[in-house]
Amino acid sequence: MMFPVLKDDFFLDRKREDTSETQSVDIESIRNDPAKVKAMTVQELRTTLKSVGVPAKGRKRDLMSALQSFLEKKASDESSQVGEQLVICTEKISSKKKAKNLYVEDHEQNANIFADASGLSRSKKRAKESSVEAKIEVNTEQVNEKGKPSTKNKEVSGNKLYQRKSSSRSSIEQVGLTEEIDISMNQPEPWTVLAHKKPQKGWTAYNPRTMRPPPLARDTKFVKLMSWNVNGLRALLKLEGFSALELAQREDFDVLCLQETKLQEKDVEAIKQSLIEGYESSFWTCSVSKLGYSGTAIISRGFYQIKPLSVRYGLGISDHDSEGRLLTVEFESFYLLSGYVPNSGDGLKRLVIDLAHPSYRVTQWDSALGSYMKELEKSKPVILTGDLNCAHQEIDIFNPAGNRRSAGFTDEERQSFDVNFLSKGFVDTFRKQHPGVVGYTYWGYRHGGRKSNKGWRLDYFLVSESIVDKVYDSYILPDVGGSDHCPIGLILKL
Repeated sequence: MMFPVLKDDFFLDRKREDTSETQSVDIESIRNDPAKVKAMTVQELRTTLKSVGVPAKGRKRDLMSALQSFLEKKASDESSQVGEQLVICTEKISSKKKAKNLYVEDHEQNANIFADASGLSRSKKRAKESSVEAKIEVNTEQVNEKGKPSTKNKEVSGNKLYQRKSSSRSSIEQVGLTEEIDISMNQPEPWTVLAHKKPQKGWTAYNPRTMRPPPLARDTKFVKLMSWNVNGLRALLKLEGFSALELAQREDFDVLCLQETKLQEKDVEAIKQSLIEGYESSFWTCSVSKLGYSGTAIISRGFYQIKPLSVRYGLGISDHDSEGRLLTVEFESFYLLSGYVPNSGDGLKRLVIDLAHPSYRVTQWDSALGSYMKELEKSKPVILTGDLNCAHQEIDIFNPAGNRRSAGFTDEERQSFDVNFLSKGFVDTFRKQHPGVVGYTYWGYRHGGRKSNKGWRLDYFLVSESIVDKVYDSYILPDVGGSDHCPIGLILKL
């Protein structure tokens, strides 16, 4: 029911590419049959794209997107229609060379309208209005440990995800599920548009499609960490349209850190029993002072380089450890902390009482956590990840001026973030990699902030200064729904 061990599509595509015969496919034979495009191998896609003068770079889903876009544009040019099409031409194309250049430009701006090749199939019709609601069928197939799809034994059960363990470790079964996605025609993905009330010169929006580095070489040793405030784990797993299997297959993480699981201790054993084989280790801490509240977890594979060596629950301070907010797992090369820092609350109840009484959040919790991390650091580097409930700088929040006294952006919290973490030598990896980039990890439900990208960056990977040079990528996955937060990731060379 949780996250399996599967290689991502990039490695599957590379393997298929190595064994595929180099050949192109006749354009006329596939232009009216999208299923044929989906069935093409990576090499066939690349060869076909090159034969029509279209750049052929990226993973299979990128190549499929490029070919689909070319076919639609070709049909549009021939019919001289400009109303209903995926790539809008703003002027008449007079030559093939001009058409190619315009295609490349529009494809880069509108890559979001193409569905992921591993699950989503394109809707058959588009409405003529500027926006439509498309029902996209997500049909995932039976997958074995090598990641090879099979068309056998597909089942559907009420559009919900379930997984069944077979007698062999090699197979994991995922049912088809249907989700409805609102697609605004010719509009970019919301997170790729700079959304900020007071943007500064040089700022740009975070786009994981273009800002992430290429995959590391296969012989490079690294660990891939992911963190997510799930805002209720049981609710997430029951959510129609969400597939834990697809997420794990796509991201291929080694360690998953969760926050705000909202589990009770009585729930943990059932969750652990439902984990897919391959993740031998999982650790959970729950709130005992307020049931169904807070809670953190760390789930790990059992490979030698990421095998857990020890685990600690909480800070070791009774006043701070009743809500299940911190979990520490020791690995060979580092300590990993999954943390859910207390929110200052409505009316800033946990921030400021009055000038004569120091706040719990700033002078007690943050201070204790920072000191705990420095103590751990005496033996090996430390990585803190999770929902730290602080948008550190104005670039980290859509509306800084309007939230000066809002929990998560008060001067007290931001100063505490500096004093207790950054000044003690821990590095904000995303901000170091992307100093002028606006990327959010939280969008409130109340005003539909996610659709307009009016968000906050509250989730972090902070690392000891001694290993900051080993960070290959610190990234955000804004396309993953199911919670008011999105996952974040860190790739660390070993």
